Amino acid sequence: MAKKSYTGKVISNRMDKTVVVAVTRLFQHPIYKKTVKRVTKFKAHDEQNKCNVGDTVRIIETKPLSKEKRWIVID
Repeated sequence: MAKKSYTGKVISNRMDKTVVVAVTRLFQHPIYKKTVKRVTKFKAHDEQNKCNVGDTVRIIETKPLSKEKRWIVID
């Protein structure tokens, strides 16, 4: 099975080797047919601490690295 990957924006880099990435997705409501925007936050591993707030990054899923970290920053 292929690993999931998402593109999102870095909203926090205060932790050591960890960033919080906000992934925005649009979908159509099943009953009302209105387009709805949802934002999901993921904690991702950033080995070199290169990411800054506002950067657009791509994350890919991996094995659990800590209690809440299951993603790695690729680009």
